[in-house]
Amino acid sequence: MPERATTMSRSEKSAEAVVGGGTRRRAEREGQSRDVDLGKALHQMPGKPGGGGPGGGEAVEAPTHDEAESTVHDQTGWGVGDLLGQALSRENMARAWKRVRANKGSAGVDRRTVRDTAEYLKTAWPNIRQRLLDGTYKPEPVLRVSLPKPGGGTRDLGIPTVVDRLIQQALLQVLQPILDPTFSEHSYGFRPGRSAQQAVQAAQRHVQAGYAVVVDVDLEKFFDRVNHDILMGRMARRLSDKRVLGLIRRYLQADVLTHGVRLEREEGTPQGGPLSPLLANLLLDEVDQELERRGHRFVRYADDCNIYVKSHRAGHRVFAALRKCYARLRLRVNEAKSAVAAVWGRKFLGYTVKRRSSGEVILGVAESAVKRVRDRLRTLTRVTVSRSLEQVAQDLQCLIPGWRVYFALAQTPTTFRRLDSWLRTRLRVLRLRQWRHASRIYQEMRRLGASDHLARSVASLRQGWWGSAHTGLRRVLTVRYFDHLGVPTFS
Repeated sequence: MPERATTMSRSEKSAEAVVGGGTRRRAEREGQSRDVDLGKALHQMPGKPGGGGPGGGEAVEAPTHDEAESTVHDQTGWGVGDLLGQALSRENMARAWKRVRANKGSAGVDRRTVRDTAEYLKTAWPNIRQRLLDGTYKPEPVLRVSLPKPGGGTRDLGIPTVVDRLIQQALLQVLQPILDPTFSEHSYGFRPGRSAQQAVQAAQRHVQAGYAVVVDVDLEKFFDRVNHDILMGRMARRLSDKRVLGLIRRYLQADVLTHGVRLEREEGTPQGGPLSPLLANLLLDEVDQELERRGHRFVRYADDCNIYVKSHRAGHRVFAALRKCYARLRLRVNEAKSAVAAVWGRKFLGYTVKRRSSGEVILGVAESAVKRVRDRLRTLTRVTVSRSLEQVAQDLQCLIPGWRVYFALAQTPTTFRRLDSWLRTRLRVLRLRQWRHASRIYQEMRRLGASDHLARSVASLRQGWWGSAHTGLRRVLTVRYFDHLGVPTFS
C-alpha cells in the first residue's frame, strides 16, 4: 500500500509539471522562463453545505465554487483580452489541477480516474493544449447518471472526463473574477464569499420587515432547458475572447452518453461540470436585474428564487411578470411546485420561517429536511448489516456534524433534542437486536449494571423492541454511554 501511494504521488506531480507549462524550453518560448513548483499551488477544497450529497467530487454533484480566486493578476505575458492564454498559463493550470485532484470525482466516458489522467497528461497535454489554442479541441461526451431526488423523481447529472473537468476549472478561475462582480447582490448560489446560510438570513430579514407573502418560483428541469444561443449571447456581451466563447459553446454542445447510447445535445448545461454553476448564474442574472429594476425584495440561490411581497394580489402580479421573464430565456416555470403563499410553512434551502408570539421571525428546520436526515440515519443504523456500535458511531460522525453546522441558524432547539432522543433509541434497538436472544439480553444487561428485575423485564421484550429500548435499556445505555462511544449529537 505505501508503494502504491508513492507511485500515485509521483505521477500526479508529473502531471502538474506537464499541465503547468511543460519543459523549461517551452516556458522560455512563452517568455516565462522561471520554474514553477506546481506542487505548492493553492490546495482548494470544495464546499458542501450540510455535508449532504452523493459523492465527494465535482463530477458527482454540482460543485460549490466559493473558493475560486482571481487569477488575472497572476498572469504575465498575456494580453488583457487573451482569456484563453490566461486560463492555460502555468500558475492557473496548477491551481486547476490541485482543485480537480482534491475533488477526486468519478471517471468519465474514457474511464480514466484522476490518477490515470495524471499519467495520461504526461504525454497528451502538449497536444491538448495546442488544440485548445488553435480552436480544434473537441470535448469528450458527458457521461449521464441519474440520482434520486429527495422529493421523488430523478436528477440527471453529467460527468465530464477528468481532462475536461481540468480545462473547465481553469476557465472558471479566469472567468469568475470577471463575471461574478456583475451579478446581482441578491444572488447567493455558487459565488465566492456567499453561502446558502446568507441567503436564508436575507429571506428572514425580508419577512421580519413585513413581507410575509412569498412568490416561490421553481423552474422545470432548469439545467436541462438552458438555451445555448441565448446563453452564449449573454456571454458574448461580457467577454471578447472568441476562442473562449467557442470553447464554451463546444462544451455546451458536447454529446451525452447514457446507457451506452451517444446522444447529441441541443440544449442544457450538465450539472457536474465546474462551469455549470457560473453559466447558470450568468443566464439567470437577467431575471435578477429585472426584479431589481422593479424594486422587489428577493433572494436567489442557483435556480431557487423567492420574491417577498406584502399581499397575495401583489404576489400574483409578480408571478405573471416572472413567467414572461423566464419565457424570454426559453425556461419553463414548474406550475405544480411554484406558488404564491404565506411564508409560514414554506421551505427554502432546507429552512422554514416561524413567528413567535412576540412577533419575532425565527428560523426552523423544514419538516422535509428532518425527514431526509431521519431516512439517512435509518440507513446507517439498520440491523441488516452486522456492525458494532463503534463502527456506526464513526459513520454518524461523517453525517451529523455537517448537518448540524448547516442548520446552525435554526432557533428551534426542540427539533434537535428530538432527533437526539430518536437516534439514541434507534441505537439501543440496534444493540438489542444484536444481542437477539433473551438469555443474551439478560446477561448483557446484568453486565452493564442493571438490576435482576430490570434485566428480566427488558429480556422479555414485552414492550417490543422499540418500547424495551426506550424505557428499559435507556437506563443502562445512557446519554453518557453514547458520548463516550463518540456518537455526535444534533443539539
